[in-house]
Amino acid sequence: MNNKLKVATALLLLFVVLVSAFLVNGIYNHPSSSRLFYVGVEYVYADDTAQLKALVDKVAGYTNLFVVGSLAISFNRTALDESCDYVVQAGLNFIVFFTGIDQYNWSNGYKITDWMVDTQQRYGDKFLGIYKIDEPGGHQIENDSSAIITNTTTYSQTAQNYVGNLSIMTNYYYRYTPRVFTADFALNWFDYKANYTGIFAEFVGNESRQRIVALNRGAATAFQRDWGVIINWKYNQPPYLETGAELYDDLALAYSAGAKYCIVFSYPNITGNSYGILEDEHFTALQRFWDTMNSNPDSFGDNKPEVTYVVPKDYGFGFRSADDRIWGLFPSDGLSEKIYNDVQTLTNRYGAKFDILYDEPEITASLLAGYQQVFYWNQTIT
Repeated sequence: MNNKLKVATALLLLFVVLVSAFLVNGIYNHPSSSRLFYVGVEYVYADDTAQLKALVDKVAGYTNLFVVGSLAISFNRTALDESCDYVVQAGLNFIVFFTGIDQYNWSNGYKITDWMVDTQQRYGDKFLGIYKIDEPGGHQIENDSSAIITNTTTYSQTAQNYVGNLSIMTNYYYRYTPRVFTADFALNWFDYKANYTGIFAEFVGNESRQRIVALNRGAATAFQRDWGVIINWKYNQPPYLETGAELYDDLALAYSAGAKYCIVFSYPNITGNSYGILEDEHFTALQRFWDTMNSNPDSFGDNKPEVTYVVPKDYGFGFRSADDRIWGLFPSDGLSEKIYNDVQTLTNRYGAKFDILYDEPEITASLLAGYQQVFYWNQTIT
């Protein structure tokens, strides 16, 4: 072999090795290579940065997202910067939770909008965005003290006012942050309509995961947005969270249904355990999910939507029972029982392979063409 051929062969082998290394690294950092999926935990309520760092250390090897959900930390810029530095140094992306509808300046002397601009410059793509206003739809459907709308006379007026008021906040923050998220268990369609980047649908209690997926994914699809899941309380007493096996199944369901984000709720201060309500079985489930996602994601199955169910325009129904309230302001009406039963029927028949849409302008012919079958609230479903 002449020298030129030897050199060319060596260069080719070097190129193959480098490309292979690049691809392996890319697959590790972006699971399933062709799909970007974020999985991680949210640290809430507690104000101990050392405790936050301990949780980061615990999960950094098998997650790629950390949500700083502690208001005590976000109120304190020094603590917040220290926490975000630690999260990024661990190789994780992050989201920060801020509360309040119109409180744009924190009382202890810093503007959160300035922090957002500085953070984008400091961390780049590692800063995914902010989580702003927790459960706006949930507060509305329960008509509690944080409900956005409290006095209207029609569904359409309520929908217009809810979306209008909520969108003032989301649109304000897009000047400073790349994304605006929230978590919710009701009215997801109207949250997306208010211009949230993504909604983390709450897997909570014994509520149907398939129905929750249908409501959130359907809305995200119609508004061409991302969606995700947050795995929340199952019980109001110990053990609080679902079992590790159930957690793994929920993570797998979210992935197979097309979610982009999956977050596990962590309340550090509620038990004597070092990580609060998160036990060894939950960390084991997270690691098992991470390993499978990187090695054999097809094993999670495929829950792409095949059918959709279309409900009336502006129908802010809670979907949790046949007599759930509408917008939190109106009792169930003549359609409520039928719509609830239809959703139950479709859930039993199609599992997580169906979406729920609203009969509004976002429902285009091209959108509906993506489904094998379309059902409407005013037709008989048996």
